[in-house]
Amino acid sequence: MTDSIFGQLAIVNQKAKDDPTILRLSLDAKATVKVGNFSRGGRTRAEVEGEDHDFKPKEKITPYGIFLPELDQLFYYFTTSKVTSDFMVDVLEDWWLEHRKRFPQVKTLLLNQDNGPENHSRRTQFMKRIVEFSQRHCINIRLAYYPPYHSKYNPIERTWGILENHWNGSILDEIDTVLNFARTMKWKGHNPVVKLVTEIYKTGVKLTKQAMANVENQIQRLTCLEVHDEQLDLGKWFVDIIYNLDLKME
Repeated sequence: MTDSIFGQLAIVNQKAKDDPTILRLSLDAKATVKVGNFSRGGRTRAEVEGEDHDFKPKEKITPYGIFLPELDQLFYYFTTSKVTSDFMVDVLEDWWLEHRKRFPQVKTLLLNQDNGPENHSRRTQFMKRIVEFSQRHCINIRLAYYPPYHSKYNPIERTWGILENHWNGSILDEIDTVLNFARTMKWKGHNPVVKLVTEIYKTGVKLTKQAMANVENQIQRLTCLEVHDEQLDLGKWFVDIIYNLDLKME
């Protein structure tokens, strides 16, 4: 099954590369960062003495990234709230509202993600919000997920190591310190665009079965793929949200 998912990912991603009307985005969150005077090992560039015990942090902050693989452009959104379905779609909408004028030819956004608990294609609130996003902005959405334990192949993952190396054991004593390190790291010679999201998000938001059934009526799943004379259901991994009804999953 994993080989089949990767095979289909290769097809979908290559199609985006070849088709100027499709824009590929790679999205994911990094592990939550504790903010405080904690010694993290390694050298430090800040004149702040680190505590040698893991006391309660001042804050916890989570980076969430949007990466454009074909353009090598990187955008980081940081939140002290939970990374929920609503947060993810709000971030996507913020990014699209700011940048859509750069892509007047784009009719479809291809979203590469891992199949995490808040953004997988059976997560009712995520699917509701992403369908609403598609309809509101008159843009098709194609969801193409990486299988479990293989999210390292999602292009955004390569950027987290650069960020980690950039602060390299430095004491992240304030949220501004974290943000400044993110703003000054370089990816392919350029700094990422960095934003702090201050809204607090509720967890556990779910749809009723009837409401989710209505959402399912507005999407297409890749339900049948023939591999070595075997029919595979990849509907969990590849989903089209159709604004333009002429769009079909290939």
